[in-house]
Amino acid sequence: MKYRKFGNTGLEVSEIGFGAWAIGGSWGDQKDSDSLEALEIALDQGVNFIDTAAGYGNGKSERIIGEFLKSRPEAVTVCTKTPPAAGKWPPSPYCKIEERYPEKYLRENVEERLTNLQTSSLDVLLLHTWTRAWNDRPVALEILQKMKSEGLIKQIGISTPEHDQNCVVQLMRDGVIDVLQVIYNIFEQEPAAQILPVAKETGTGIIVRVAFDEGVLTGKYKGDEQFGKDDFRSNYFAGDRLARGVRRTEAIKEELKDSGYTMPQLALKFAMTHEAVSTVIPGIRNQNQALQNTAVSDLPELPEDLLMRLREHSWNRGFWYGGK
Repeated sequence: MKYRKFGNTGLEVSEIGFGAWAIGGSWGDQKDSDSLEALEIALDQGVNFIDTAAGYGNGKSERIIGEFLKSRPEAVTVCTKTPPAAGKWPPSPYCKIEERYPEKYLRENVEERLTNLQTSSLDVLLLHTWTRAWNDRPVALEILQKMKSEGLIKQIGISTPEHDQNCVVQLMRDGVIDVLQVIYNIFEQEPAAQILPVAKETGTGIIVRVAFDEGVLTGKYKGDEQFGKDDFRSNYFAGDRLARGVRRTEAIKEELKDSGYTMPQLALKFAMTHEAVSTVIPGIRNQNQALQNTAVSDLPELPEDLLMRLREHSWNRGFWYGGK
């Protein structure tokens, strides 16, 4: 396992982290025994960064992690996330920050995160989405900075809204966040335009999520899969989205079949390529995924010509003419 600087935090984190959404639920049946085995193997392979959230099983993911880490001697950085108070998701331009992230709510929520993770100070707390409307008066971040000075949180940041990830560029330049969690993968390459260069410039730690585009970039789907109603993927891949994603993934597989990399390896290596990236957090829910994903760190870096070919597979799904 290789390690990278986590922005200006002074920490070094494993370039492959542990994405812990599935162990909390929303991704089909999950046995706690499988979750614990996955965590055990991942840490044995050198992982020292775990990502979770309040919303992953209503705190279940956090509770599993908090209990599990009591049995491990090594230092592990845990990143968790708190959502806004009840209202539109994602927040609309008309949402008031004082109503969605009021101080009383944030303090109570952080207390719950501390309890679930069985710690006195959160390593990293991210606001679990944002809106550009709050950039000029980011009072919620000011509250988190105050809690940071009180020792309740070590590093603060934002998990970007997928429809407007670039809204965080101003916040990085204003110096009000330590870390960011962004979507960056073979299809979603927009962060390379500004977010990642500005992160490098400002020393903002970058956590990459959705490296597999919720599984389609692993190449394991056929395009006709049916997901349970409580499975996040049933909404993410609604309509013909899965079939379209599979067609594009198959095109990558065909073009790069002689590269020596599997699709999951290509997807993770691509997400790690930018020098601003600190860690990539693929979802890990069992022994096999723990072994396969962590092993990618030690594979050779992508050759420049292969990387350039992957750049051609960027898929901007925000435009009607690029959506197919």
